Amino acid sequence: MTMIPLYRLENLTFRYGSRTALAIGALEIPAEALLCVTGANGAGKSTLLQLLALLQTPSSGRVWVDGRPVPPRGRARRELRRSITLVHQQPLLLRGSVADNLTYGLRLRGLCRSEQLHRCSWALQSVGLAGFAQRPAGALSGGETRRVALARALALQPRVLLLDEPFAGLDPQQAGSFESLLGSLQRRGQTIILTTHDPKLAERLEAPTIHLHEWRLANQSTSLEKQQCRPRLKMHEA
Repeated sequence: MTMIPLYRLENLTFRYGSRTALAIGALEIPAEALLCVTGANGAGKSTLLQLLALLQTPSSGRVWVDGRPVPPRGRARRELRRSITLVHQQPLLLRGSVADNLTYGLRLRGLCRSEQLHRCSWALQSVGLAGFAQRPAGALSGGETRRVALARALALQPRVLLLDEPFAGLDPQQAGSFESLLGSLQRRGQTIILTTHDPKLAERLEAPTIHLHEWRLANQSTSLEKQQCRPRLKMHEA
């Protein structure tokens, strides 16, 4: 039986004014994948994440999720967006404490206080910031801010986690712990798509890679067979 991919992109383009930022003929990403996206600055990596996060609408073409085209607006699109979390390369934090940042989205989702605190503690420990819950967000260093933003995303436990250069600013020990965490999240059923400049990261994660060059798909490495025999990642150039 053919499995429906989580994402399918068809004849997709995105433009900033007259400048093309992304052009993909076809791309399928299965559910529960761990996927690396590589490419030089300006190749379209961040734009791709924005489109997968449903924060942008394609200039042409379509994004499909679970076999259905994503509507350009409305309640159905908002509901899909709630299941997807994107951590930007330069994230912004809310005023208040680190815990305030991590529990804000959980409160909006109606989680009880004990569950909020449990997730907050787990997420901070996962990124190496145990004991940071009551620290003022405005007093954090740049690297700490990035890790708090990552913890905030982990606490939401989204179906899809999109990470823009998540390993920037992590020391080798932190990076190794985070690599292990990503693997465990993927094995538990979370879909993780991340951008990276590290050519060896995909090998360490045993993850397939797509490479963007001048806003087009340039190549694809390894199928998802190692990831518990899940379907192959399919793509074609525009």
